[in-house]
Amino acid sequence: MWFRNARVFRFTKPFDITAEALEEKLQEDAFKPCGPQETSRQGWVPPLGKHGEQLVHSAGGYHLITLRKEEKILPGPVVKELVEEKVEAIEAEQHRKVRRKEKDELKEQVMLEMLPKAFSKNRRCYAYLAPKDGFLVVDAGSAKQAEELASTLRKSLGSLPVRPPAVEQAPAFTLTGWLNETVDLPATLTLGTECELKDPSEDGGVVRCKGLDLQGDEIRNHLEAGMQATRLSLTWEDTLSFVLDEELGIRRLKFGDTLQEKLDDVDADDAAARFDAAFSLMTLELARLIPGLLEALGGEDRSAIVEAA
Repeated sequence: MWFRNARVFRFTKPFDITAEALEEKLQEDAFKPCGPQETSRQGWVPPLGKHGEQLVHSAGGYHLITLRKEEKILPGPVVKELVEEKVEAIEAEQHRKVRRKEKDELKEQVMLEMLPKAFSKNRRCYAYLAPKDGFLVVDAGSAKQAEELASTLRKSLGSLPVRPPAVEQAPAFTLTGWLNETVDLPATLTLGTECELKDPSEDGGVVRCKGLDLQGDEIRNHLEAGMQATRLSLTWEDTLSFVLDEELGIRRLKFGDTLQEKLDDVDADDAAARFDAAFSLMTLELARLIPGLLEALGGEDRSAIVEAA
């Protein structure tokens, strides 16, 4: 149960919820498959899959949840071909031109006819609430997907006071500073071999580098020309490696050998125990990483956060 990405939301005011209360709220929006005429549907499912029934898996005060989204697949070329066949039949039989509005209506009709037999694509998005740390962490590769989960959770709970975390200085400034050595790189972090550089001008270009010395002359030349680092590969205390972007998105998370060895000590035949152990190890490590990254990026801007009394 390792997250591959981490999109972080900060609670803007004190927030706490028990696993039991969260379970009750999510049950009201539990996943149900698409009906015959529905194109998509989403809802909450057990994080443990076939090995569990609860919609909330809790360990150490962290609550893991899973949003499942089902979408019916209607291939565009097939829909277009069937619509064209109907249009040709009408024009041949009725000796008239089929206009745009009628074509749109025919397209809707074709899609409704296809839906009951369409294949489904299912996607699961994991997240966990960390009330004591003040974070919601979503395993999503894009900000849009993470916001979709947060919005669905907000609907289920009735209220969810979260926003992406903010830092005191622009992340691109700090990432660039780590490369050109104008900003000290914390001892907890080590540069990797990948980066993305952007020209900040309106029509500026983008340079993506892999397998390079990020403090070498090639990168430095781009920086001296005015480009800024918007994505960097990093390693945290030799236990986690990842790619950090200017939106504070953490991608391509990889957990190191030390954590994997701890997981290997768990009974491999007990899927639930192994899942729980991985979740506990992951959340404890991310509980250290997230505040550490915010501090390394200039410190968190907490001006919009209501502190606990």
